[in-house]
Amino acid sequence: MKKMHIILLVVIAAVIAGLLTWMKDLSTYDTVASARRKEGRFVHLIARLDKSEPVVYDPVKDPNYLTFHALDSLGGRTKVVYRNAKPVDLERSERVVMKGRMQGEVFECSEIVLKCPSKYKEDPGVQMRQYEGAKMDSVAASAGS
Repeated sequence: MKKMHIILLVVIAAVIAGLLTWMKDLSTYDTVASARRKEGRFVHLIARLDKSEPVVYDPVKDPNYLTFHALDSLGGRTKVVYRNAKPVDLERSERVVMKGRMQGEVFECSEIVLKCPSKYKEDPGVQMRQYEGAKMDSVAASAGS
């Protein structure tokens, strides 16, 4: 083999090794149970706010401390500690995507992304009224001709 071929193979092997190392850090959404198995590792946890437990946030005492409980889709439950300001519509969100690490039974959250209800979902009654209104307009237009 020529030196150029050997150098090319070494570069390709280095690129593949770099990609494999980088892909190991990629994260998918985890459940509470899988996050507990990966204790100390960075994960994305998708859950919803457990409204049966209080959200503890006192901006006067400590504006950078928020705790609440989260439930995942499989029924797993965990206490979440977020050391930052409380997101504005936390209680109204459908889902909460939390990035952080499990530390024992507590999820230490470093970032929260809220998945709020879509403002584009319309009430079926509104759609029916619009349909009825359009039907009445077409009847009136055909009667006028």
